[in-house]
Amino acid sequence: MTNRTYRHLFAAQVIALIGTGLLTVALGLLAYDLAGADAGAVLGTALAIKMVAYVGVAPVVSAFADRLPRRALLVAMDLVRAAIALSLPFVTEVWQIYVLIFVLQSASAAFTPTFQATIPEVLPDEAEYTRALSLARLAYDLESLASPTLAALLLAVVSYHDLFVGTVVGFLGSALLVRTVALPSPKPVDHHGGIYERTTRGIRIYLKTPRLRGLLAFNGAVAAAGAMVIVNTVVIVRAMLGGSEADVAIVLAAYGAGSMTVAFVLPHLLERVTDRAVMLSGSWLLAAGTLVMAVLLGTGGLPARLTAALPLLLPVWFVLGAANSAVLTPSGRLLRRSAHAEDRPAMFAAQFALSHACWLVVYPLAGWGGAHAGVSAAFMVLGILAAAATVLATGLWPSGDPVEVEHVHAGFCHEHLHVHDEHHQHVHEGWEGPEPHAHPHRHTPIRHKHALIIDRHHVEWPL
Repeated sequence: MTNRTYRHLFAAQVIALIGTGLLTVALGLLAYDLAGADAGAVLGTALAIKMVAYVGVAPVVSAFADRLPRRALLVAMDLVRAAIALSLPFVTEVWQIYVLIFVLQSASAAFTPTFQATIPEVLPDEAEYTRALSLARLAYDLESLASPTLAALLLAVVSYHDLFVGTVVGFLGSALLVRTVALPSPKPVDHHGGIYERTTRGIRIYLKTPRLRGLLAFNGAVAAAGAMVIVNTVVIVRAMLGGSEADVAIVLAAYGAGSMTVAFVLPHLLERVTDRAVMLSGSWLLAAGTLVMAVLLGTGGLPARLTAALPLLLPVWFVLGAANSAVLTPSGRLLRRSAHAEDRPAMFAAQFALSHACWLVVYPLAGWGGAHAGVSAAFMVLGILAAAATVLATGLWPSGDPVEVEHVHAGFCHEHLHVHDEHHQHVHEGWEGPEPHAHPHRHTPIRHKHALIIDRHHVEWPL
């Protein structure tokens, strides 16, 4: 990428995510230290609290995103996250983990959608933006590949408590890099209604767009499979197979390797294959991989010794990581295609909140279900959920999904020229009358075809 602003933002993302990856490993080991074999239940609860923060905070922040300087907001949230991470090594009780995680993830819920909504404006060209999405996916995968690998190396010489210091460094480095660039000002939003309308705008647009309803179902499949990996890897490796802290990092690294492999090839693949086809294939693989683990654990097909189990465990984690990337990487393209520039912060916040609402449901199932019903049963339940979500996505997102959609406006809907809207300018080409305040066809319905986006003038998707 030649864009200096994007290079700095991408570097900030990489550094912050490496720190976050160290935090993920350290938090799992801290939970194991405090709760032993019940570490999965502790992690499940902590991660459910994280999702509550994500679901509740992101839409509220998006309602005021156009009024806040983006750079100042991003830097402030990085500093808050650094301060909280600095406190985690001093935790001695499980409840303290829960409180700090809520505050830290509330800051992330303000940071991440704002960051994601900025990238399409920094990179308006779709081909460049697609490459940026793959790079972003690679950056996220550093949390599950490079970070666990780095954690494994560090754990050979330091205590896991020292990994929290790496998290602090990551957030501070991110803040410094964001501080070095000028970011686009938020697009002014034509506000109608009060705080409820502003807070729910992105979610309402999201749920009225067929491809995004399908994306929500795909998010459910990603969450079902991913929750089992995040919550129960430490339980499988340490409690069931007798592995070490470093072995946990190695198994998580296999998951990241699969995700990164797919992220590398997706920009070229998406030039020939539709987003829907790629995401559907990935979602079915998520369900299949989760169900395979249920069978291996339930039938004794996974050996009880770590060295014998790894040749089975690592490929499954690799496939799950690859499938995760196949579903998530194209999602930014769908969001960009489905919202006007001024609505993108609200749209990305909606994706952030709704996708994490899925995680809010499955994290307790993965954690408490694994602790009380057994890890095999939890894999089976969540594998079935992933398969059901995939079937649902197939129905919610029709296979045709044309970019341009023919639709009809009632006459009373078009009582003025929508000069702010490019497609309406095209509709009015050839109108040779005076610059009117009223649409020349206001008394007759208008049928036309263009790239359809839910907005004030298109409040429902045509059937």
